[in-house]
Amino acid sequence: MACLLETPIRMSVLSEVTASSRHYVDRLFDPDPQKVLQGVRDMKNAVIGNNKQKANLIVLGAVPRLLYLLQQETSSTELKTECAVVLGSLAMGTENNVKSLLDCHIIPALLQGLLSPDLKFIEACLRCLRTIFTSPVTPEELLYTDATVIPHLMALLSRSRYTQEYICQIFSHCCKGPDHQTILFNHGAVQNIAHLLTSPSYKVRMQALKCFSVLAFENPQVSLTLVNVLVDGELLPQIFVKMLQRDKPIEMQLTSAKCLTYMCRAGAIRTDDSCIVLKTLPCLVRMCSKERLLEERVEGAETLAYLIEPDVELQRIASITDHLIAMLADYFKYPSSVSAITDIKRLDHDLKHAHELRQAAFKLYASLGANDEDIRKKIIETENMMDRIVTGLSESSVKVRLAAVRCLHSLSRSVQQLRTSFQDHAVWKPLMKVLQNAPDEILVVASSMLCNLLLEFSPSKEPILESGAVELLCGLTQSENPALRVNGIWALMNMAFQAEQKIKADILRSLSTEQLFRLLSDSDLNVLMKTLGLLRNLLSTRPTLCILANIADGTTAKELIMTNDDILQKIKYYMGHSHVKLQLAAMFCISNLIWNEEEGSQERQDKLRDMGIVDILHKLSQSPDSNLCDKCSVCSARKWGEWDMVLCLHPSS
Repeated sequence: MACLLETPIRMSVLSEVTASSRHYVDRLFDPDPQKVLQGVRDMKNAVIGNNKQKANLIVLGAVPRLLYLLQQETSSTELKTECAVVLGSLAMGTENNVKSLLDCHIIPALLQGLLSPDLKFIEACLRCLRTIFTSPVTPEELLYTDATVIPHLMALLSRSRYTQEYICQIFSHCCKGPDHQTILFNHGAVQNIAHLLTSPSYKVRMQALKCFSVLAFENPQVSLTLVNVLVDGELLPQIFVKMLQRDKPIEMQLTSAKCLTYMCRAGAIRTDDSCIVLKTLPCLVRMCSKERLLEERVEGAETLAYLIEPDVELQRIASITDHLIAMLADYFKYPSSVSAITDIKRLDHDLKHAHELRQAAFKLYASLGANDEDIRKKIIETENMMDRIVTGLSESSVKVRLAAVRCLHSLSRSVQQLRTSFQDHAVWKPLMKVLQNAPDEILVVASSMLCNLLLEFSPSKEPILESGAVELLCGLTQSENPALRVNGIWALMNMAFQAEQKIKADILRSLSTEQLFRLLSDSDLNVLMKTLGLLRNLLSTRPTLCILANIADGTTAKELIMTNDDILQKIKYYMGHSHVKLQLAAMFCISNLIWNEEEGSQERQDKLRDMGIVDILHKLSQSPDSNLCDKCSVCSARKWGEWDMVLCLHPSS
């Protein structure tokens, strides 16, 4: 490998540094095989624990020569094995070392080595592959490029405890999504790995456990298979429960809890199953204790947040287990005392990773407060909680900001908190800053929360409007991200509800007729629903004999719609849509357009009648769907051509 240096001084320094390393590389080219073997062994001893020596040897071109010797048929198995060991040691250096090895195509060479009949050589190749694949710079896809690799690795699992450990570790690091899960599952990963959970080797048991956690994550097919697997007469969930008992190593407890959590979330285990309520949940709460290491507390909190996220009862149980809500407050004070951590390296590590604790705490608070009003109240009443969330919104870490916004969004589902704590802390100000310049993943959650802050009863609505929210939200409706389009139009819909005519005019001016039509043509059903909801709110006027949804003033909006045949055709189209909610939303718009106490109502009625709207309403009034029948009836309140018809909407609409 060539190394281009900038100045003669740097060349001189490099010469001094590499001079002592050059003879190791030179010996790899000796014509005597025994001297080459001894040279590789000496190189192995020289690089152990010495990153500078590793870097020197890579610069001097040791890697291509080692790979050549490893692949040569004339090389002895002993030499090949030693080469694999040295390459593995080089890979254990820096990420740049791994990149250099990848550039030399080390993975195909090592995979080829796995075809050897010699077990020691196979183990050395697997150990090196394990080191390379667990590096963050190695693309996982390299494991799946050759379709013959996975089945061969499955076959090698039975060779020794080392092949079991290394292969399981490779699988757990290279399984990064449903495609990888499917490949491993289809090649018998569950059957081949299950019996390893009873291995006498702790390392093998742990790596097998980690394999199952990544295989089960968000995968119903794998999870439903795992729940019925028997190992030595015991079902797999029972084995996982035994592994999360207090007398087992923390790593094993945590990973077992993750397996059960993922199986539960995938629908393979009920949320009220005793293994979840009495075993998994309490184990994860224990991991949040301040007695645990930082990474254990982070993993415990994040896994617990994932477990309870969709289930109200689990949220309630977790909230009263071991004073969890108060316990999480300690996550923001870490480390509380330098003297509490005597290991300087550990202290340095924890100071660098303390933001991960805050991120985990925000995530768990968000899950805890997702549904229950009493839990939200307890969270907000926790010492300085709102201040901590507001501070989290401006942290440098994107992940912390995202978790803080999610936490705030969860708490914003409370009407009481919107009117009190959120107003007291002027939460809308930092939120608007977040919305100005943030990645999409944060924008999606922040704009969802903004929808709540723009509800009619929220005290934050007026200052948000004054801060330029209309333009910002109209901009979101043009995003390529469907979730952002939905949130943008949803927030505008909330903004327009019972709003003054000026606000509605601002929305129409900023959004534009063209964009409104594009939204009505959107392929995303949620965007369509919210756009029709916005139209309904822009078109509605005041309370009358029939109780209409979202009634407010909207003369300008009526004119906009009636002069745009494309939009009228879209509304007509959705009246006949197969989705009932879309039909109802379109009917709301028509109802407001034809209201006969408004100026110009006769002209609007005539035009809509000519379009065939009366015929559609008549058909809808006879629909077998009870919702449509309830909201469309023939009355004598309004004269419209040959029909005496009006849409009468129930107060529940």
